[in-house]
Amino acid sequence: MFIYKVLTRSFVCGAALVSQLYSHPREDLWVRGGRVLDPEKLFFEERRVADEQRDCGGCILAPGFIDVQINGTGWGRWLGTQRRSSGPRANLFFSVAAGGFGVDFSQATEDVGSGVALVARRILSHGVTSFCPTLVTSPPEVYHKVLPQIPVKSGGPHGAGVLGVHLEGPFISREKRGAHPEAHLRSFEANAFQDVLATYGSLDNVRIVTLAPELGRSHEVIRALTALGICVSLGHSVADLGTAEEAVQSGATFITHLFNAMLPFHHRDPGIVGLLTSDQLPPGRHIFYGLIADGMHTNPAALRIAHRAHPKGLVLVTDAVPALGLGNGRHTLGQQEVEVNGLTAYVAGTKTLSGSIAPMDACVRHFLRATGCGVESALEAASLHPARLLGLEKHKGTLDFGADADFVVLDDSLHVRATYILGELVWQAEVARQ
Repeated sequence: MFIYKVLTRSFVCGAALVSQLYSHPREDLWVRGGRVLDPEKLFFEERRVADEQRDCGGCILAPGFIDVQINGTGWGRWLGTQRRSSGPRANLFFSVAAGGFGVDFSQATEDVGSGVALVARRILSHGVTSFCPTLVTSPPEVYHKVLPQIPVKSGGPHGAGVLGVHLEGPFISREKRGAHPEAHLRSFEANAFQDVLATYGSLDNVRIVTLAPELGRSHEVIRALTALGICVSLGHSVADLGTAEEAVQSGATFITHLFNAMLPFHHRDPGIVGLLTSDQLPPGRHIFYGLIADGMHTNPAALRIAHRAHPKGLVLVTDAVPALGLGNGRHTLGQQEVEVNGLTAYVAGTKTLSGSIAPMDACVRHFLRATGCGVESALEAASLHPARLLGLEKHKGTLDFGADADFVVLDDSLHVRATYILGELVWQAEVARQ
């Protein structure tokens, strides 16, 4: 079987940045059969060497990014990047397209799979190798039609892998619904889990469900979902800390876009935010939380507070909407109309934020600058931590021996130069091809 090794100056293996500053640097990555290979075992047990050597020219190698909350993205004639020159998002770069259209996972089209495939290809340029297509609050007929069309799928030259669907709603708070349409919100009825099944239909392709834990019978639903291996996330909620802790004790492990669409932190009752430092979690239970580091949803000071309070649980998400990359104008997000003005998306006719139009690599760069954390911390928040959230850390989010060879090649400023899935080059920047 063909073996190759990649030479680089430094890379993130899933626990730390390995560079020439260390006494025993690991300066190359060996790949065979789509997996990261231990070269010592190869040499001493098989007496083999690499068939090919690839030089990344001193770039950083990091595990491929994993986006567990993405509602869609734009597709069109891509013109390059747009730069914010002033304000809190100064120097952020976003992709810009013209004459395109948005792929919206919450739209019940006849060929949802084609839209998912388009997004899977588009996000390769942002270093994303796996993702969870996300559906916002929708009527039951939309779930019944869409969910069977989004199966779990490995990544490859066709695009990033699909890890399962993230269902954000409709079992959320009316008060903290954000951009979710009020007409389609639901509460749990007497037969709570049966109501969930009646709403969603089959859960075979579902990986994450966001719900508000203060809803009656929610703990019954949390236990049923986690028994099926589905990650339960707390969000769009007015829950106090005690209610949130009870939800974690029932099996919840994630918080949807921390600080957004929940009660603000208060010193007498910090609400869901208090889970980051709670001492009432079950032994061995780790809480993870999503952060939208797009420069708009979360103030840099809030990013720093969260990171310093609980760095190991931080998961960067884009919460990207179908308007990503399409420029100013009106677009859809499920049953709502979204208006993009500059680098911000709102529910049309309001000042309610409606997801993000920042891709994952831009979020990583902004998070790094805003928090002053190390490069390895910023990269792991987009790779290792979401993999751990989903229980995939032995295969995804790491470049340890035996893991899937999903990795991204980055320059010193953390711009993507190339993306690999299972050891195969699936996207390369124009400058890298020259």
